[in-house]
Amino acid sequence: MFGIIRPCAHRLTAGLRAEWTAHLCGLCLALRGEHGQAARLLTNHDALLVSVLVDAQTGPVAGRRRTAGPCPLRGMRTAPVARGEGARLAAAVSLVLGAARVRDHVADGDGAFSRPLVARAARRMATGWDRAGARSAGGVGFDTAVLVDAVDRQAGIEAAIRPGDTLVPVTEPTACATGAAFAHTARVAGRPENVEPLAEAGRLFGRLAHLLDAVEDLPADTARGAFNPLLATGRDLAEARRLCDDAVRGIALALREVRFMDDRLAHVLLVHESRRAVERTFGAGCAHAPSGRHAAPPPTRRRGLIAGCAVWTGLLCSCRLCCASTYPDPWTEEEREGLCHRYADCCDCGDCGCTRCCESGCPRCGCGRGDGCCDCCGCDC
Repeated sequence: MFGIIRPCAHRLTAGLRAEWTAHLCGLCLALRGEHGQAARLLTNHDALLVSVLVDAQTGPVAGRRRTAGPCPLRGMRTAPVARGEGARLAAAVSLVLGAARVRDHVADGDGAFSRPLVARAARRMATGWDRAGARSAGGVGFDTAVLVDAVDRQAGIEAAIRPGDTLVPVTEPTACATGAAFAHTARVAGRPENVEPLAEAGRLFGRLAHLLDAVEDLPADTARGAFNPLLATGRDLAEARRLCDDAVRGIALALREVRFMDDRLAHVLLVHESRRAVERTFGAGCAHAPSGRHAAPPPTRRRGLIAGCAVWTGLLCSCRLCCASTYPDPWTEEEREGLCHRYADCCDCGDCGCTRCCESGCPRCGCGRGDGCCDCCGCDC
């Protein structure tokens, strides 16, 4: 599971945590149902936002939930999970994003991807994911060509970047692709009036994701001489932080123009968790979980694909991957939060009063909503 939106379970009310899990598991199961078990590896936290946005615009709809069987990632508990067009659209986006991620690793020659046979197999696999994503997206009326085109244009834009250029142009393909995916949620939900504001929110979210990824990858890219927008333009972290903060503010403003039926989870994820992602990337992590990559000096060691997979298997077989509070990342040795621990009900949100702290309006984004828009167990909007 990858992506910049990774909400800590302690910051969500019980209801919102259940909804988040429903969309996350719904995406995972949609990938498995249409494309096989291996496709579940492409579960993307950011892609499931399109599933969240569909539900936020339509409200509860009969048939949009089903009860899934026990799963280790839920502590072997059953749970209601999302199904339908939103989950299918999220799965399609995840497939295309996964294909782009693999191609990026091949182009950069990361680890085992530098070997010709592995690179050839990875390209073939990415092509298959692109086709699978197009099939899934076609079922909900979305043309993934806009996503594939954005990926194809990225290399040319990066090649044209010169020292002194701004950071915004290099994020344009990502912004365009994300804007198209967000806008299509309005069409799926039957809310055409929401297309433009959601497209704007998506463009800003895409820019934010691209910049945060560049900041997180900066030490590794510097060490191996790979392309990084910050290195190519000569812009510093302060400039990147300013653009990220502007993007979060812009997302909040765009969402205020969207007509939602129930925007609580969408607002928490796209506004509050986006800001958390910025703080985590630039140094301030969640008090309940390990801090982000830049909260401490980044690790210098990276395992290759095969060695990392071997370590991952050992962690899984020993139950440490699921049941431990933290475990070392198999590839980077960064500290990660245990999967069962992440979804454990270890914070009683019913008594913390977080549903009252935003009644007079959210200090950061001015949403004016109560009933769950704040952070649980802290109420520090």
